[in-house]
Amino acid sequence: MIAVGLWATSRNRSEADFFLGGRGLGPFVAGLSYAASTSSAWVILGFSGFVFTIGVSAVWMVPGIWAGYAVVWLYFGRRLREESRAHQQVTLTDFMLQDAPAKTRTRGLATVLAAALVVFCFIFYVAAQLDAAGNALAENFGMSVPSAIILGAVIVVFYSLLGGFWAVSITDMVQAAIMMVVSVGVPVAALVAAGGPAEVWTTLSASMPSGYLRLDGGHASLVFLGFVVGLVGMSLGALGQPHLLSRLMAVRGEAERRQGYLITFAWGIVVFTGMVTLGLSGRALMPELALPETLFYRATSDYLPAIVAGVATAAVLSAVMSTVDSLLLAASAAVAHDMGVNRRFPGREAMASRASVLGVAVFAVLLALSLPDTIFNRVLFAWSALGAAFGPVVLFRVAGHRVGANAALAVMAAGFATTVVFYTFGAMPPTDSMLSVAAHLPGDPFERVVPWLPGVAILLLTGLRRKQDAVA
Repeated sequence: MIAVGLWATSRNRSEADFFLGGRGLGPFVAGLSYAASTSSAWVILGFSGFVFTIGVSAVWMVPGIWAGYAVVWLYFGRRLREESRAHQQVTLTDFMLQDAPAKTRTRGLATVLAAALVVFCFIFYVAAQLDAAGNALAENFGMSVPSAIILGAVIVVFYSLLGGFWAVSITDMVQAAIMMVVSVGVPVAALVAAGGPAEVWTTLSASMPSGYLRLDGGHASLVFLGFVVGLVGMSLGALGQPHLLSRLMAVRGEAERRQGYLITFAWGIVVFTGMVTLGLSGRALMPELALPETLFYRATSDYLPAIVAGVATAAVLSAVMSTVDSLLLAASAAVAHDMGVNRRFPGREAMASRASVLGVAVFAVLLALSLPDTIFNRVLFAWSALGAAFGPVVLFRVAGHRVGANAALAVMAAGFATTVVFYTFGAMPPTDSMLSVAAHLPGDPFERVVPWLPGVAILLLTGLRRKQDAVA
C-alpha cells in the first residue's frame, strides 16, 4: 500500500488530481474502490456479528444496501459525472450548491456547514475503523490497542498523504479483492466445521428462540414493519456520502460507470452472502461467544490453517484501510477546498491538502482512544447523519431541481439535528416517553429514515413557492 502511494505521488499535479484522480478512474478501480469504501470493517466484523446476534432477520439490511448501489450508480451517476466535469466541481458540496450564487453570505454559510458536518461525522467514522484495526493487531500480535490504533493510522495516513485519490482508489481496489476472497473462504470453513447448512439449521432450531430463524425475527407486525424500514432505510445514507459519490464524479466515462456498477453489485452479493453464512454458522459453533464482533477472528483462528488465517486477518486490515483512506481524503477536501484553505496558499495547494489529511487523522485517533464504542454504532451514526443532511439535496439536484443556498442550509441543519436527537435518545436507557420508545425500536427506523423527512419537506415547499412566484 505504501508502494502504491509512492507510485501515485507523481500523478498529483492539480487539486482535481489529488481529490478526484484527474477524473480518470476505470470500471474496476471505480467499482471495487466504491465497494470497499462503502462496506468496510463494519461488514466483516459488524454485520457478521449482527447476524450472529439477531439471526435471519438481519438479512433485511442487505436489500437496502444493494438498492443504494443501484440508485447511486444508475440514477445519480450520470448527472454527478457530467456536471462535475462541466463545472469543474471537486467536492460533493460544489455539486449541492451549484445553483447558489457565488460569493454570497448564505452560500458561504452553507459551504462551511457542509464542510463542518463532513469533518465531524468522518472523524467518528474513521475512529470506528481505527478501532477495528487496533483490535485486529492487538488480537494477533499482542500489542496494546492504543499502540495498534496509532500504528494503523500512521500507515494509512502515509500513503494517503503521498498519493491522494489515485493511491486511495488503487489500494481500495486491491483491498476489495482481498475482502472478497476471505468472504468466501472463512464462511465456507465455518460452515464445513458446523456440519453443513442442514446441521447449522438443526442446531440453531434446537438452541435458539424461534424468532432467530424467522425473517420477521419474532416481532409483532407493526414492530416488524419498523424493523424492516430501519434496516432497508440504511440505503438512504449512501445517497449523501461524499467519499462514495466522489467515485462517480471521478469515473472516466459512461461505459465505465455502467461496468463499475456491475462490478460493485457482484462484489456486494459475494461479501454479504458470506457474512450471513458466517454469522449463522458461528452461532451454531460458538454460542458462548461474548463479543459478536470478534466472530471473524475466532473463525479464522479456529477453522483455518495459520497461514490462511493470517491472510484473513490482513483482509480485516484491508477493510479498515479501504474506508479510512477515502474518509480522510473526503474530509481533507472539505477543509482544503470547501473551507478555502487551499486558496490561502496559492501554488501550495497540495501542501494544504496534505496538512488537512493529517489534522483529521489526529482528531480521529484521539476519538478512537478516548471514546470506546462498538464499530457498528459509530459507523451507523455518521452514515445516517450525513445521509440525512446531504441526501435530500443531492436527490433533488440529480432530479433536475434547483436548490438555493437557503434551502440547502436548512436541509443540512434539519437532517443532522434530527439524526442527533434520535441517536441521543437511543443511547439513553429507555423510558415511557414517546421519543424514547421510538428511538429504541428494533432496526432504528426513526434514526435512519425520519431525519430525511424535514429536508424533503423543506425542498418541496421551496420548489412550490418558487413555482408560485414564477406564475405571479
